[in-house]
Amino acid sequence: MTRRAERAAHPSADLLSIAQLVPQGARVLDLGCGTGELLDHLIRERGCSGYGVEINDANVQACMARGVNVLQLNLEEGLTMFGDGSFDVVLQIDTLQHLRNAEVMLRETARVGRIGIVAFPNFGHWPNRLAVLRGRMPVTKILPYQWYDTPNIRVGTLQDFEALAVKNRLQILDRFGLQDGKEIRFWPNGRASRAVFKVQRA
Repeated sequence: MTRRAERAAHPSADLLSIAQLVPQGARVLDLGCGTGELLDHLIRERGCSGYGVEINDANVQACMARGVNVLQLNLEEGLTMFGDGSFDVVLQIDTLQHLRNAEVMLRETARVGRIGIVAFPNFGHWPNRLAVLRGRMPVTKILPYQWYDTPNIRVGTLQDFEALAVKNRLQILDRFGLQDGKEIRFWPNGRASRAVFKVQRA
């Protein structure tokens, strides 16, 4: 299964903003951790501990080279190896859109972690809307693929995720958009390229 596109060597501005949501010293599980730079940052800068989960061989090797604890697992098979509340925070950063079992994995995120932080490309961002109005699927920095070669199985908006959270009895603790590392709280569904949610079981 195609996992999240390989992350850059250092956390992007968006990832640094997301990192601020993770409490100091938290035990973290990063699902689809890529090359491990976000978890590495959390360990070094915020005193966190935990594991990444990744399926790509090269990304697993990159995590190991950083000294990041990584488990090579296919997320489509679930998180049954982890008990309820095993982690303070479970991260799903640019992972949800690649999963066939996205709804199940969202519930698992809230089960395994006391808090879940989910981020994904926001299809409601105005350039995406404009592209669709012109009759084409959008190609942007956050959605860089053509329609025929994208690893994304699905796309969604902030409002889509809110509805999914309600359906699965998840409490939304925080929600905002990100645009080039800046938080967007006024009309994020139209003004932000990435959606960010902080959730827990209701």
